[in-house]
Amino acid sequence: MTETLVAQHGNHIDEKNFSAAILVVEDDVNLLEGIRNILEIDGYTVHTAENGLEALEVLRQSAEPPDLILSDIMMPHMNGTQLLAAVRDEPSWLSIPFIFLTARGEKADIQKGKEMGVEDYIVKPYDPIDLLITIRARLRRRDEIESVHATAMTQLKRNILTILNHEFRTPLTFVVAYADMLNAPTPEKLDDSEMLSFLKGISTGADRLRNLIENFILLVELETGEARETFNWRKQPVTDLENLLETVCQNMFGHEDVAHQYELIIENDIAPFVGDEDYLRRALQQLVDNAIKFSPADAPIYVSAGTSPDGCVEIRVQDGGRGIPPHELKSIWDTFYQVNRPFYEDQGAGSGLAIVRRIVELHGGEVLIDTAVNEGSIFTLRIPAVR
Repeated sequence: MTETLVAQHGNHIDEKNFSAAILVVEDDVNLLEGIRNILEIDGYTVHTAENGLEALEVLRQSAEPPDLILSDIMMPHMNGTQLLAAVRDEPSWLSIPFIFLTARGEKADIQKGKEMGVEDYIVKPYDPIDLLITIRARLRRRDEIESVHATAMTQLKRNILTILNHEFRTPLTFVVAYADMLNAPTPEKLDDSEMLSFLKGISTGADRLRNLIENFILLVELETGEARETFNWRKQPVTDLENLLETVCQNMFGHEDVAHQYELIIENDIAPFVGDEDYLRRALQQLVDNAIKFSPADAPIYVSAGTSPDGCVEIRVQDGGRGIPPHELKSIWDTFYQVNRPFYEDQGAGSGLAIVRRIVELHGGEVLIDTAVNEGSIFTLRIPAVR
């Protein structure tokens, strides 16, 4: 009978699936066997349990978790919602699609399951074809999500390898090479200028490595939510924004290898706001560093602050650089992204703007950009003032 039903509707479903494993949990033995037959005819590997406790035991003893769980709700010993809660509490089972079998009228159970994140429902008595289509749809959706995740992870690994290969190796080469020169036996003693040159090379490489590592650590804190916790206990009224901006400018433009001129413009009576000065400093350093990096040496850089008509504190960094093409405006905020990195061979990990945006979001604000190719860019941090 089951084979006949499936065969009659075979033109409505996809080809058989010979790889996916499904755990069916049902206390009605006859119904359990019927579902097993339907799924095995369609090519699935089927594991069964008659209640939630048995299902957990099957999950624990399996070398690999099933690709999907199909469970009744009303069962003895441990019901379906309790089983779902136990499955969602185990990290290795968290991504398993979960479908409930439910009798008509069990509205409270359906609502409870939706709150807990169940993927779908099949109402008893069920149509075998509806059962197969629902299962296949959920498995296909899971495969799509895993494919996107795998692609993202592959790209992340590629970006990290690129950064390790170039951004870390280059300054490390500076440090090692100059250190080797200082340690190597030479027939003539190094004079002071040569010694200073070697030490400067080591210092430059070490500073670049330190900045890269600090940015990676900050990104991890921002991505994991750890920075949010830090911000919540460290935030306080920012009462001297001018001093903060002056310190950033002095630090960034004070290096002897930075030839850019800058102008700091602070409006009077800037509205008070709540923030974390250390995080703000690091966000502004990223913007100023980008302005220096992407602007010609004879192009001045402007840093300014004021209060907008709608009551937000605005901090602006304006450069005279190459600008950003319109089609790149969405991507520049992504971690490890740089505009046409192979062509320009820009230094840096491509993490600066990702850090800026996330720090401003911690402050409840936003980052705006006004840019034109070959004309430069203006980045504006907008942070709500205290009302």
